[in-house]
Amino acid sequence: MTIELRRSGDLQRVSRELRGMDNPELKKRFRKELRAAAAPLVPRVRSAIRNVPSNRGYSPAGLRGALSRATRLELKTAGRQAGVAIRVDGRKMPSHMKSLPSMVEGKKRWRHPVFGHDVWVNQTPHPYFYSALRVAGPASRRAVSRVLDGISRDIS
Repeated sequence: MTIELRRSGDLQRVSRELRGMDNPELKKRFRKELRAAAAPLVPRVRSAIRNVPSNRGYSPAGLRGALSRATRLELKTAGRQAGVAIRVDGRKMPSHMKSLPSMVEGKKRWRHPVFGHDVWVNQTPHPYFYSALRVAGPASRRAVSRVLDGISRDIS
């Protein structure tokens, strides 16, 4: 699951112009300011994951702990995929849990075995990702736009 904060075309343009310049400080500031603009979203998603309803309390060793650890900020300032994204990355989950970020967020029930028993149960999804970002997303998009506008002025 990923949410992007700005169309990649704007970031591609600014990144391309920065690559053509010989100003490492401006490049460093650009990445630092982009990261700072989007960074408040990661704790918001992690908090929403910890608050997913469960019969057990939160445990860093459990599913919610693994989802929380897999949540990260992704910043790419080169190529076609230039962008700022918040991601709950299934690749960062334990090997037997790689598809769970989308299943927990999903819209339909899913089945799984109960650990240590020969029993399967139905699990209802508990959407957390988009609802956690819906409120903070516009403010973060504005912050990223301010960073891009400021760096564009400095380039000009």
